[in-house]
Amino acid sequence: MAKTKLLLITGVSSGFGRALAQVALATGHRVVGTLRDAGAVAAFEALAPGRAFGRVLDVTDFDAIAPMVDAVDATVGPIDVLVNNAGYGHEGVLEESPLAEMRQQFDVNVFGAVAMMRAVLPHMRARRAGHIINITSMGGFITLPGIAYYCGSKFALEGISEALGLEVRHLGIHVTAVAPGSFRTDWAGRSMVRTPRAIADYDSVFDPVRARRQAVSGQQLGDPAKAALAMLQLIDSDAPPAHLLLGSDALALVRTKLEALAEGFTQWEALTRSTDG
Repeated sequence: MAKTKLLLITGVSSGFGRALAQVALATGHRVVGTLRDAGAVAAFEALAPGRAFGRVLDVTDFDAIAPMVDAVDATVGPIDVLVNNAGYGHEGVLEESPLAEMRQQFDVNVFGAVAMMRAVLPHMRARRAGHIINITSMGGFITLPGIAYYCGSKFALEGISEALGLEVRHLGIHVTAVAPGSFRTDWAGRSMVRTPRAIADYDSVFDPVRARRQAVSGQQLGDPAKAALAMLQLIDSDAPPAHLLLGSDALALVRTKLEALAEGFTQWEALTRSTDG
């Protein structure tokens, strides 16, 4: 059996965070899970008494993050794996969506994740070991109308993950951005924040996308439990990738995007090169 590890997972009340925590505990690992609801801590810890540890945390409470991480390291043990899972989706046409909603989207999906990384890095750096997994999305590679703020946040986290990986790999720390496709989580249900529609000019572009998303909610191809198993394989690897897609839909869509990018670069290559001095 692979070495037992301590995982710190943000947002374990539902979705990927819950699935990963359950599978990790079932396979013998220890898990510290963060939850925003203090009333949910006991139920989480009951999943595996003595190996499941609940901590109340809102990842936008940036000042609370480092003290929590330091306390976990001191009382539960060294954190082997940080999984930045806490996040949500914002749906809304850009022109209709207030900047305050973009700020909140980035506070949770980007700034909260970065604050968590900055908190664990001193401990991992001192031990010359550790693995940071950032749950992004295929929306960090491809886009759809109506989720500009969400895609922006996931594009940002993909780039930050990759750059951090280059900074810390010589210190024995791995960083992987895990980009799921469509999974049977509640991302498109109660976990999604929606800006009210107001401008009819966008109906023809936006409405079919929303209708499709709502139609497949709960019937997506991806199984969260299988995603959890894949992530456990990832943390057992001595040479994990900087980027990992989860789901055949993500693989197909991202490959198509990369091919289109390459074609566009070739089509406009002469103009690109024309700026050289």
